[in-house]
Amino acid sequence: MTALVPVLTAAAGVFGLAIGSFLNVVVHRVPAGLSVVRPASACPGCGHAIRRRDNVPVVSWLLLGGRCRDCGTAIAARYPLVEAGTAVLFAAVALFLSDSRFSPVSGVTGPTGAVIVLIVAYSYFMATSVALALIDIDTHRLPNVLVLPAFLVLAVLFSAASALSGDWGALLRGLVGAVLLAAVYLTLALLVPGGMGFGDVKLAGVLGLATAYLGWGPLAVGSFAAFLLGGTFAIVLMVVRRTGRRTGIPFGPWMLGGAWIGITLGAPLWDGYVGLLGFP
Repeated sequence: MTALVPVLTAAAGVFGLAIGSFLNVVVHRVPAGLSVVRPASACPGCGHAIRRRDNVPVVSWLLLGGRCRDCGTAIAARYPLVEAGTAVLFAAVALFLSDSRFSPVSGVTGPTGAVIVLIVAYSYFMATSVALALIDIDTHRLPNVLVLPAFLVLAVLFSAASALSGDWGALLRGLVGAVLLAAVYLTLALLVPGGMGFGDVKLAGVLGLATAYLGWGPLAVGSFAAFLLGGTFAIVLMVVRRTGRRTGIPFGPWMLGGAWIGITLGAPLWDGYVGLLGFP
């Protein structure tokens, strides 16, 4: 591990705090079709605009005791949790990709140009993952305004990373993975109407790109993990009688969770599985 890795990790965490604060706005406003820029954030109880000193991620919520300064309306703990959680996740992404002990990127010796671009790409993907998961839980929707740009942004960033590293095969693999996974989900959506939404199909293309760029193992493990996580959750809910067979369960969070399992653990898990089968 080079000396720059801890610095990069810490910087990513601080940046993640600010992004987490913005994600709270995105999760609240995007499903309602509202601008994420204007108007400024305000208390839902009294409508008073939130002061800058009261808008510091996590810290302001703690200092105010989780209540509005003007009217005392309770501010949900979800807000600081999203901010702190995003900070931790951003730091984890930076550490994972820049430290040769963990990184799935071949030949990593520290935060090189290509690695830094990949940290930006997967941090963006992490932010999108958090926003989409929360929105899908709240509304059972995966808004196009978040899903469709993600494919373009990741494709551009992955192209830049490949240009810096010379590994154009990774970009081609990512694009093929996007098509393959989207095709699988499209087939499921057509064969089982109501079981899979077209929002899931579009998201699958993004996940295929993000996982396959790192290898076929991350794509395979990430795809399987999504169904394993989602199926297990559905069975548990049925056992405790919190849902029935016809109850709609948002699948987006499990797709995203599975993709991140593929990104972080897919390569070693796949290599271990192939080794058990006796392949070289």
